[in-house]
Amino acid sequence: MNGVTPDPSDPIRDGDALSRLKLAQALDRAIYAIAWERAWPHLARVLTVVGLFLVVSWAGLWLVLPSILRAIGLVAFAAIAIAALVPLIRFRWPGRDEALSRLDRGSGIRHRPATTLTDTLSSKDPVALALWQAQRERTLASLKRIRAGLPHPRLALHDPRALRALVMVMLVATFFAAGDERAMRLGAAFDWKGVLAPTNVRVDAWVTPPLYTGKPPIILSAASKEAAALPASGPLAVPAGSTLIVRSSGGNLDVATSGGLKEVAPTEAAPNGTNEKHFTIAGDGSAHVRAPSGQPQWTFTATPDRAPTIALAKDPERQAYGALQLSYKIEDDYGVTGAAAQFIPRAADDKDGTKDVDGKAARPLFQPPQFALTLPNARTRNGVGQTVKDLSEDPYSGADVTLTLTAKDEAGNEARSEPFNMRLPGRLFTKPLARALIEQRRILALDANRNSDVYAALDALMIAPDMFTPEAGQYLGLHSVARQLEAARTDDSLREVVASLWALAVTIEDGNTSDVAKALRAAQDALKQALQRGASDEELKKLMDNLRTALDNYMRQYAQQMRSNPLARPAIGVDDQMKRIERLIQRGNREAAARELDRLARALENPPGPLSAEQKEMDEIARELNDLLREQNTLRDETDRQSKDSKRGPRTKPLPPKVAEILRKSRELRQKTRGATSDQLDDLARQQESLREELRTWRESQGAR
Repeated sequence: MNGVTPDPSDPIRDGDALSRLKLAQALDRAIYAIAWERAWPHLARVLTVVGLFLVVSWAGLWLVLPSILRAIGLVAFAAIAIAALVPLIRFRWPGRDEALSRLDRGSGIRHRPATTLTDTLSSKDPVALALWQAQRERTLASLKRIRAGLPHPRLALHDPRALRALVMVMLVATFFAAGDERAMRLGAAFDWKGVLAPTNVRVDAWVTPPLYTGKPPIILSAASKEAAALPASGPLAVPAGSTLIVRSSGGNLDVATSGGLKEVAPTEAAPNGTNEKHFTIAGDGSAHVRAPSGQPQWTFTATPDRAPTIALAKDPERQAYGALQLSYKIEDDYGVTGAAAQFIPRAADDKDGTKDVDGKAARPLFQPPQFALTLPNARTRNGVGQTVKDLSEDPYSGADVTLTLTAKDEAGNEARSEPFNMRLPGRLFTKPLARALIEQRRILALDANRNSDVYAALDALMIAPDMFTPEAGQYLGLHSVARQLEAARTDDSLREVVASLWALAVTIEDGNTSDVAKALRAAQDALKQALQRGASDEELKKLMDNLRTALDNYMRQYAQQMRSNPLARPAIGVDDQMKRIERLIQRGNREAAARELDRLARALENPPGPLSAEQKEMDEIARELNDLLREQNTLRDETDRQSKDSKRGPRTKPLPPKVAEILRKSRELRQKTRGATSDQLDDLARQQESLREELRTWRESQGAR
């Protein structure tokens, strides 16, 4: 044996080709195992440094550090990584002898079996050849136990404290904690703007209150960091629902929020070259711009939008022809955008008004009336409003109801007034038959289950035509309605009966005279709706002409009615009010025009009627005082003619103090009678009687002298 190591891949002339192939494969595995054991400790140190860098990045440390510290930190990590890579420079790839030695050690057999298989015999001696061949066969028999073994890098010797395991745990934890911000937080380590070269990064932030508050935006920061970093005096109070907008002109933008701040999608695209984020301030909270660095932290206190309040300013009043006038007071911090009046039926013996006299659930044919209220002005914050609504034809007119006013602001807050029990006003019918029909109409409209009671009442009215329906047309109309009710089987047909009862009652009461008033109210409503929705000038002019025509017809009919009453006073003129409405429309002040139109409607709902007893008494005492004044003037004239020294004495004799006082009080009472209510007229009548007694006493005293 000469000790020369042949290549196992050489052609094998003997029968051990397979054994040599296995040996070659074992040698390769041994070489790779030795290379891994030499390189892995150094690679593990490098990977530990990289893992620690990722932990620091995903934990968000770079976001809170200024740019200079970011650069220093990144350089430090790079230096540590290079230091960990230095030992790899001395790395040497394992040789064949080292691999054979590893195989010899791994086989557990003495006398180096793997190395023996690579030996060759140079002697030609038959005995030596036989011995060498026997040794080789024994070695081949043990070849299956030759193993390269698994690599053993022995990291515990290089990292006795197992810092690599701690880094791995932190790496997993920060990976999930960073969430979708992993790339952004990692990129922040390389954001060195302002360190390597000057930069012009601008961060602006402002709070935009909701539009309905009418408040201007609040600027939180200026272009320079020095201005933005000024200390705040405390939490900034902003309306709830405000929007915080943060805009950066360059670099990454990262804003951390807490509390009631929630990020929302911008409604508009940010300007080119900027990053922008929007946050809704629903409650108390704070916001901090972490990137770009050097920005302050803002704390906000959200001021909630209080619910509005609405209440009756005075009890509802009935106007002429059954209209209802509501006066109400409205308050809100930012302004009320809408108000309404709602009614629910109320029975005297049933608190909720949902059962009839038989204990059955009532089945109304119509919904209770509800209508929008006129606001004193747009977005009323504090004011008293007034609305006149014609409910004379409503099926609920004359019924006991509960009134509730509601008010709503822009934020959706809604307020309700205290319930007010009342009887809904309606048109007054003077004829007994008309009143009876209206009563049955209301009973049927509020509870369809009582249709049999209504039919019995109508049938009773037809028992004695001479007494209840002396006119043939009224009897035929009543008979037709009764037959219509008898044939009604559905709610729709019952509603038609309700309409027929109303038409018959109006015809019995006054024929078609109410059509003029109805046309006037329709013209007023059309003009008011056009003003509210912002109609064109041409449409408003046409509606004004329609209103003027309807008003002329109404005043003409009203004048005819007043002429038939000898005690009536002249009707009021409305030309001035119409001219004011036209001027306001021409000037574009439509809200004022709508208010003036409401005043016109109230004036028409309360036309001057016949003189009351109290007013006639006031006129009588006024005439008596005028007679007394004429007598005093005559007396002064006679005294002047008899006076010889006109230069020194007064030309007129003053009224006695008592008479002058009575005259002054009489004039005041006369002025107070204009627009006075019935209760006020009663008080004025008592005062008038007192003045009359004083005048009578004074006259008696003058006569005694």
